[in-house]
Amino acid sequence: VQLQASGGGSVQAGASLRLSCITSGRTSSRYDIAWFRQGPGTEREFVSAINWNGDRTTTAPLLKGRFTSTRDNAGSVAFLQMNGLLPEDTAIYYCAAKEFVLPSRGNYYPRWTEFQIWGPGTLVTVSS
Repeated sequence: VQLQASGGGSVQAGASLRLSCITSGRTSSRYDIAWFRQGPGTEREFVSAINWNGDRTTTAPLLKGRFTSTRDNAGSVAFLQMNGLLPEDTAIYYCAAKEFVLPSRGNYYPRWTEFQIWGPGTLVTVSS
């Protein structure tokens, strides 16, 4: 499986962005997709995730209500919708893939160390 994230850019506080993660590979649509971000001098942190068929999502508690994961019908593209962006959202955003990350019930916030498949990041810069 290969991943390619895009959609980053420089925006003003309060703006919205939608990041895309294009997956490729024979079985790529069977993978759960997670988004992580890493700001300057910080550890890579979990943002949001969606399971392989799009019927389960999870978002970091502090970002819930502003950030949402979705997926296209074919399952080959995952999206991260980011609304009400703040300067502290400035980071490089990465998508990662793994099978069976999200459980069938309950909240689960994976760590970046659980993933071996990563795409190159896309930079989001939010100015005040």
